[in-house]
Formats: sequence, C-alpha cells, structure tokens
Amino acid sequence: MAGSFLGRQGRAGSQPGRPGITAGEQAAGQPPAGGPREGSGSPRPGRPGGSPLGLHRVITPAGVLPQAARKLDASPQIWPDEVRVAVERLNLDAASFRQLRDATGGGAAAMRAAVCEIVADRGKMQNPVTGSGGMLTGVVDEAGPDSPLGLVPGERIATLVSLSLTPLVITDGLARWDGQSEQVPCEGHAILFGRSIVSPLPADLPGPLALAVLDVCGAPALTWRVVSQAAGRVEAPKPVVTVLGAAGKSGSLSAAAARRAGAGTIIGVVPNQAEADILRTAGLADRVVIADARDPVALAGAVREAGGPAAVTVVCVDVPGCEGGAVLATADGGTVIFFSMATSFTAAALGAEGVAADVTMLVGNGYVPGHARLALDLVRAEPGVRGIFGARVADSARPGRPGRPGKEEA
Repeated sequence: MAGSFLGRQGRAGSQPGRPGITAGEQAAGQPPAGGPREGSGSPRPGRPGGSPLGLHRVITPAGVLPQAARKLDASPQIWPDEVRVAVERLNLDAASFRQLRDATGGGAAAMRAAVCEIVADRGKMQNPVTGSGGMLTGVVDEAGPDSPLGLVPGERIATLVSLSLTPLVITDGLARWDGQSEQVPCEGHAILFGRSIVSPLPADLPGPLALAVLDVCGAPALTWRVVSQAAGRVEAPKPVVTVLGAAGKSGSLSAAAARRAGAGTIIGVVPNQAEADILRTAGLADRVVIADARDPVALAGAVREAGGPAAVTVVCVDVPGCEGGAVLATADGGTVIFFSMATSFTAAALGAEGVAADVTMLVGNGYVPGHARLALDLVRAEPGVRGIFGARVADSARPGRPGRPGKEEA
C-alpha cells in the first residue's frame, strides 16, 4: 500500500462508499450511447456506461466523482468519448512533491518507488496524504469518435485537470527521474474524459517551460479577475495586492496578472534574502518584504509597514499554516485567494471568524476560462516572469542539485 511510503492516509482514501449512482448523478454524467468502443472490452458488471465526468472509471467507492475515488480503472481501452494520451512528463504539485520528499528522504529510488506505488495502487497519481496530484504532458495516442475535445492522434498536449482524477499507468518505473524535481520524465498512458480540459503545447516555448507555466495557470487568471473587480470600483483607490510566495512560479504570474489588472501597489512576500533578490531583479513587486508567512502577527505587521493591509491577498505557498497571516494581512472587505494545496479550510474559516475579519476567501480551483492563454501570454510578455520560470526550470533540470520545495515557495 502507498501508506508504507507516505505515512498516514489522507482524506482522499477515507471517504465512505455509497450504494450507487442517484438519478441526479446519472443525469449529470449521462453515458454516451453504444457503450465502449468496439474492440475495447466491456465495462465491469454493475458500473455505469461511459460518462463525460468519468464515472464509469470509478472502481471504489461507488458513486463518487473520479477525484474523490479511492481507485480508478486505468485500462488503456477507451470509451467513445475518451482520449488516450502517451505520457511524456508528469508535473507533481508542490504540496505533494514536498510531502513525498520529506517522507522518503528525497532519494531517487525511494521517490520513484513512492510515486509508482501510488499510481499502481490507485490508478491515478493522487498523494493520499495531501490529496493532490499535478498534471502531465504527452502525445494523443487515440481519440474516441464521440470525444468533444477536438484532439487528433499525434498532437502534443498538456492536461489542465489534476492527476488526482486522471486514470494513469506508468510503464517505465520512472527510470529517468532523479527524484529532485517535480517534473518527472515518464512513459505510460493516461485517459481523458469528455469534460477534461487540455491545452496544445505552444511551439514557441520549450516543453518543460510550458509545462511549468500551464501547471499554475489558474492562479494568474483568478488573480486578474479579482483585482480587476477591485480596481474597477468607483471612487476607490487602486487596490493594494499582496502576493505570498511572489518569487515562485504561481506567485510571479499572479503578481504580473495583478499589475495588468490595475493594481495600485504590489507587495511581494518572500521567506529569505535570496528570494527577495530574485523578486527585485524581476521587477514584479513595488515593495519586497521578507517574512515568514506562517507567523500571522509578524506577516501582518510587515505588510502594513509596506503599505498594507491589502485589498487582495494571494497565497501561493506550499507549506501549511499560512491561513492566519493571510487573513490578518487583508483589509476588512478585502479578498484572500488561496492557491496552495496545503491550505486548511478549517484554519482559514475559523481563524477569520476568531479575529472578526470581514474578508472574502476564495479557493482557486485551477480553472478560469482563458487561463492557459493568459498565463502563456504573461510569460511571453513579461521578462521578469520569463526569467523566474527559466531559472527554476533550468535549476530543476540540473543533475545532482538539492531538491527544491516545489512550484510555490514559502
């Protein structure tokens, strides 16, 4: 079991089963007519037919969506509205990568074994401790005749849905991965559903760079939307925006998106001098603050001295315990956007209540219409963002380097 590598089991493996699929669920994921593609075998008895939501791939527990499932059917035969992808590279999300590294000690063999064990056990890459996954790039191998995704065999794509809900098989044991980067060279196959989201890989950007950008593309898009709304309020000053983890990948994109959306002042919070130097060189923040995002009082004070509190606070760090500081650093009536998989709903909600903070809290779900296009455009147009991504991708590819904390830094 995956717990042998990962320690305690997380929420993803502890959901109770349900006796079947309700009428409402069946309507939401009505299977296509005709059952599986000819020659692909038949669904197991008692399971629904092919569904755009992927319900037919859920093995256990019955009746849940693929993300909440304990185990998925990752067999390569596709249903009429599915697509099979030959996997080239996985991108583990930051929280999962950090947890795996801490649990295994970060050695290459142990990291490979841990990821392979999870995928073999669950039929998907969903860390049972963090509940999170990541995304992948690959080449379309086969597209079903009823697939609405418009993909053709041979097309190189990135998935914009989580590995935590994507049926996956690894066939090479991750032999080319050194365990030191969240980007994982991989051979195998993955299955996309009718409701999956994908993006063609851009021809003008290197594959690893495009993967790194698309992995976090939901963050700048939602930041742009929220800051645009705040900036458009009549008779209100241009909003102060604070980005926690502003020298990271999602943080740098979010800072650039905030600027484009009309932010008045951008405060970038980083954990150390090295990150501060990176952020200042990039020119993405008006004020650079060195603070521990896990220390609520110190963080709020540092943001206030830099021109806060913020109308919008964007949390792009991959460590737990940042909820209280984000709330305290935000002005009454402001908004906190949480993009970290390490965020605790309980800590955020009860913490805000406990300090009588009148703030709106949003959980970035990774999808905003046009998110991939916006993120790629920011990387092309903003030299500071391109520099941060280029350095981090190059660093992750350097043999023998110490493991980084992941895509979002505290």
